[in-house]
Parts: sequence; C-alpha cells; structure tokens
Amino acid sequence: MAGISPALVYLPAAIAEISGCYALWAWLRLGRSALWLIPGAGALAAFATLLALSPADNAGRAYATYGGIYIAASVLWSWWVDDVVPDRWDIGGAAVCLAGSALILFGPRSG
Repeated sequence: MAGISPALVYLPAAIAEISGCYALWAWLRLGRSALWLIPGAGALAAFATLLALSPADNAGRAYATYGGIYIAASVLWSWWVDDVVPDRWDIGGAAVCLAGSALILFGPRSG
C-alpha cells in the first residue's frame, strides 16, 4: 500500500477512532442513548480498516505512526467538540508527537 498518501489514511482514521470512542463516552459519561453505540461501532470498524491501509511497511510502524496523529487529533477534538482551548503544553506535546510520527514513517531505513 505504499502508493497511498499517509494523510488519506491517518487523518480519517483518527476522526473515525475518536468519534467511535466518543460515542461510548457520550453513552456512558454523558447519559446519551445506547443507540449512540451503533454508529460508534461502525466508526471503530472504519478506523481499523483505514489503519490497515497505512503506507507503513509493517503493522507496528503503522500503529506507532498513528499514535502521534491520534494525539494531535485528540487535542483538536477537545477544542472543537468539548470547547476546551488547547494551551501551549497541549500544542507543544502534539507537535512533539507529530515529529515522532514523521520520524517513524519517513525515516531512512537500512537494508
């Protein structure tokens, strides 16, 4: 799957995972209907499918790369959905994670 752009895999995967997990959060913590779990399960299935399309050369690198994307997307989700403005520590931490993801995915490999 080397021809697929990382952005076309990891960004939608992050949205799918966070929204799927949020559906369970909404039911369990916010008192929303259990019907929220149905689209949540679908979103989590979409997340797993998208992550399997990663351009990384093995599953471990795909998951490790995704971790940084997930963290940055979670900071944005907190801002947009929970109305919690990220502070400099949130932004700095997300930036460090994104740099780590880039190193893992794009770093030169020997042999």
